[in-house]
Amino acid sequence: MIPIAEFRVPYTRFLDAHGHLASPPPDFQPHDLLPVYRAMALTRAFDAKAVALQRTGQLRTYPSSLGQEAVTVGLASVMRAEDVLLPTYRETGAMLWRGVRMQELLLYWSGDERGSDFAGPREDFPIAVPIASQCGHTVGVGFAFQYRRQPRVAVVTLGDGATSKGDFYEAMNTAGAWRLPVVFVVTNNQWAISLPARKQTAAATFAQKAIAAGIPGEQCDGNDILAVRDCIGRALERARVGDGPSLIECVTYRLSDHTTADDARRYRAQDEVSAAWALEPLARLRHFLVDQKLWSKQDEETLLADNQAAVSAAAADYLATPPQALSTLFDYLYAELPADLAAQRQQLLTERGQA
Repeated sequence: MIPIAEFRVPYTRFLDAHGHLASPPPDFQPHDLLPVYRAMALTRAFDAKAVALQRTGQLRTYPSSLGQEAVTVGLASVMRAEDVLLPTYRETGAMLWRGVRMQELLLYWSGDERGSDFAGPREDFPIAVPIASQCGHTVGVGFAFQYRRQPRVAVVTLGDGATSKGDFYEAMNTAGAWRLPVVFVVTNNQWAISLPARKQTAAATFAQKAIAAGIPGEQCDGNDILAVRDCIGRALERARVGDGPSLIECVTYRLSDHTTADDARRYRAQDEVSAAWALEPLARLRHFLVDQKLWSKQDEETLLADNQAAVSAAAADYLATPPQALSTLFDYLYAELPADLAAQRQQLLTERGQA
């Protein structure tokens, strides 16, 4: 037999588990990581507040991104403002970095439509809860950029479980065939709810799924903010100059339950979770910044206090927001309501004395 094609999946890591830098990426400036660290810490503080609100009946089901802050903040920090993010439901850090307000996220997770009416990134897509559906949307956005000859990139995020869906494969195949300016970011947090990665696929990596689409696939240490920024940054530039799409697999770990409606203790061993905590991204980056004399205990205490104040103010603003009128159940479905729904809306208003 004669091999007619060969493939490789590169892996990138710069910071080890203790925050020691083996070799720096190109054009690396340590002080550039200070705003990134602050954003990661804010994301974690917001997550804790959101979970607390849900546990006290003041928020609906919420998916924490605990342990995945390097992926979410890392990818957003190398995007340009004019790029478009198509997120799944665990990209809190990316959305905050790009200008979505904490109050808006809390409204969204309370079931309020106004939570998707971002004050900041007006062209970013809303949170996609259906698994992998945003992949097809990304192809449409990427095609629009290509058709208009705009140097912009569509970035779609998805979990490891979403790579088992047909939407993902179809989107990758189309993006590859049309050489669209798209970056697929797969957050491999080891678990698709209660299903471990080893039971999802026989592939050695999720990155190699790009091979069938004829596009580059890379894997990086998703707890290493330098690796995330380097891999996704390079993929963004390839897409921006017309070299087509890429897939970046970020290997991390979901330290939380899948959502506040889940109890991961039913399917995960505590030893596994404890081992993952030793690799988590905030401590790793903090150790590096301290070693570089860029961060101190006082800096950390100030940051924690500032973040607590910010998330508390956002929560207060959210809790003080008057609820939407019940008639809004009908108001965002159609440009013009069909007759049967218009009648139902009128009946509701009449019964409420609002007609």
